[in-house]
Amino acid sequence: MSSEIVGRFLDAVHARDAAAAAACFTATATYANVPHPPVVGPGGVRGLLAPILERSSWVHWEIVTASYTAERAWLERVDRFVIDGTEYAVACNGVVEVDPGTGLISGFRDYVDLGVWRATLGDVLDP
Repeated sequence: MSSEIVGRFLDAVHARDAAAAAACFTATATYANVPHPPVVGPGGVRGLLAPILERSSWVHWEIVTASYTAERAWLERVDRFVIDGTEYAVACNGVVEVDPGTGLISGFRDYVDLGVWRATLGDVLDP
């Protein structure tokens, strides 16, 4: 069921472990922070998540509402990050597709208002 792999993925995100989060994806999986183009495969997912997970001292993606089927999850979330002692929170909706053969994530689409994201985090993620 999709709730198991989604739970494993969220545990990895909360542990700030981009490699463990990426291991939840199939070799050809896509992860898109819509409207940006998707990354592909575990390497792409790790590259997408690592900068913010590594920059944060604490991460929690709070699930507000969730709906699960065997092959899909819908997650209404508030993504919370603590960076340099300040908590940043942004509302997000995610759709997760699960490959029934492997039990791994085959597609992940996050929908967030980029204007709110940029206004909230500003340049805190810039190197």
